[in-house]
Amino acid sequence: MAAAGTGPGPLAGVRVVELAGIGPGPFAAMLLADLGADVVRVDRPGGQALGIDPALDVTGRNKRSVVVDLKAPEGPAAVLGLAERADVLIEGWRPGVAERLGVGPVPCLARNPKLVYGRMTGWGQDGPLAASAGHDIGYTAVTGALGMIGPAGGPPAIPANLLGDYAGGSLYLVVGVLAALHHARTEGGSGQVVDAAVVDGTSHLTAMIHGMLAAGAWQDRRGANLLDGGCPFYGVYETADGGWMAVGALERPFYDEFARLIGLDERTAAGRDDPARWDGLRGAVAARFRTRTRAEWTEVFEGTDACVAPVLSLREAPAHPHLAARGTYTEYAGAVQPAPAPRFSATPGALRRPPATPGADAAEVARDWDLPALMSGPRQEGSR
Repeated sequence: MAAAGTGPGPLAGVRVVELAGIGPGPFAAMLLADLGADVVRVDRPGGQALGIDPALDVTGRNKRSVVVDLKAPEGPAAVLGLAERADVLIEGWRPGVAERLGVGPVPCLARNPKLVYGRMTGWGQDGPLAASAGHDIGYTAVTGALGMIGPAGGPPAIPANLLGDYAGGSLYLVVGVLAALHHARTEGGSGQVVDAAVVDGTSHLTAMIHGMLAAGAWQDRRGANLLDGGCPFYGVYETADGGWMAVGALERPFYDEFARLIGLDERTAAGRDDPARWDGLRGAVAARFRTRTRAEWTEVFEGTDACVAPVLSLREAPAHPHLAARGTYTEYAGAVQPAPAPRFSATPGALRRPPATPGADAAEVARDWDLPALMSGPRQEGSR
């Protein structure tokens, strides 16, 4: 596994205020922190409802924490003081909550016209559902993305909260924040509000599929298309020991290698070019995979261009030879976790701090950000 490093990262010198929440906001702030930003998380008294020990909350790594009671008379002023000294502020509350608490975009940008104010919600800042509660599964459902995933004739498959919260939410927030930060730092540039909605980002992720749909190259149903398990040479197959192998032999040279290694006869393999024969081809491939274990098939396909890989669990993935060689995972602060990504040749990201404990860094932040008022708020838990 990769070792933790001390590199400053490409965002060294960028100050970020994260108004603590759950879901895509903390992940976005973690990504900025991994890339070197100085992220100060503003926790509320009593902490969050994530349900795990903060010391093991990987999304809290590389951050520092202060506790501010925004319902106390002095609370909003403390956050506005941080915003005045920051480059970016991230909040993930329902529309209007930050305004009611006195830390919305208007007072923050009045104090700091160059501030990038990133807003992370599921439904967005406006629209009929903007004020409604929701979660990843509902956001991906209405965008059509969830309905694409799963077997023909079966229910949609739920990809944890990776598709909506993190891909459609966090990553789009980070892209928006960095683009707005670039604008704010150009001559004549200014700060602005970034409205990142999970429904917008997830919809955006389906751009290529919408193009294929318009061109007649995609059917608007599950398990009937090239990339959704509809074709027999792009899917998953069970092995003799109950494991699974993932097959992605789309291009002809890769398919030919796959067919040879799995042991398909020439006539059966020729079914690739005739969708009417795909069911038979799928059955033949499934039968072949059931003759050996996952480990045996992994050995057969290892190092080839057949585009076949074992389906690993979360605990198995860090030991995969390729991921281990690259240091894709690391063990840090008592938890195995993904290393920072992407990678930079001159300014690599690094794991510099363990997950922040609520309030533990008030003294450090008060000193480094020149904001003594932080020490006069709710009882802090001391400094590291």
